[in-house]
Amino acid sequence: MTHRRAVALMILVTLLWSMAGVVTRHLESAQSFELTFWRSAFNALALGIALTWMRGPGLWMGLLRAPRALWISGVCWGVMYTAFMVALTLTSVANVLVTMAIAPLLTALLSLFFLGHRLPTRTWAAIFIAGLGIAWMFGVQAESGSLLGSVVACAVPLAGAVNLTVLQKVGRDASVAADMLPAILIGGVLSALATLPLAWPLQASAHDISLLAMLGTVQLALPCLLMVRLTRELPAPEISLLALLEVIFGVAWAWLGAGEQPSASVLLGGGLVLLALLGNEGLSLRKPCYT
Repeated sequence: MTHRRAVALMILVTLLWSMAGVVTRHLESAQSFELTFWRSAFNALALGIALTWMRGPGLWMGLLRAPRALWISGVCWGVMYTAFMVALTLTSVANVLVTMAIAPLLTALLSLFFLGHRLPTRTWAAIFIAGLGIAWMFGVQAESGSLLGSVVACAVPLAGAVNLTVLQKVGRDASVAADMLPAILIGGVLSALATLPLAWPLQASAHDISLLAMLGTVQLALPCLLMVRLTRELPAPEISLLALLEVIFGVAWAWLGAGEQPSASVLLGGGLVLLALLGNEGLSLRKPCYT
């Protein structure tokens, strides 16, 4: 695969991810946990079919002998699936996406404490600037009484940072990385099982179920599989940089497709977060970020 094609595919991944917010704004009757249940259930179904086709029936027996790291990663995926959809029902799409954008910096901090990676000065500066942006957003939301959604959204970058740290700990060996792929499936199953009791009785209309099925397959399962493939083609800093496009795409979709205009606090706070991340990730492409 050429570099240009890999970059184009990663942009497609972020475009698919960014659809979730605007689609949820067009649901008729499905509520908080039911949204999560249906999306996670369809995601698990799609991944189960895809991975069984790729690896054969041995996939399922292999899960019983899977190492602890695979299940930790699966739990992290489950937390991300669940917290993301619940947060979208509590606050604006822009609030959720900007909060999620701090994941690379949280990953850097966890790598410092648990893997012994030293952080360069530019990363510490990015953490400080992004922290100011998030603090500004949270402060304004606390005054208006709308903080809960952003607090729930914080679980997404935190679980994502733990997940990436676990993957780094496991190693960069190609066979090991391939063995971690079923963790995405485990996450979908865990999220669906955890939210089903809270979603019962199910009230989603056929219209809602069709949209949530699309989210589970096209918006979640497909881009996750593509991203795993692209980790063999693009360096991690470049993937992190391109992934920030989800914030821009997602806010634009919600604005144009659902009339959800971001507030001034989100624009200012989010601008600081994106500025910090773009600066840090852009410089890391020229020089390794960790030593």
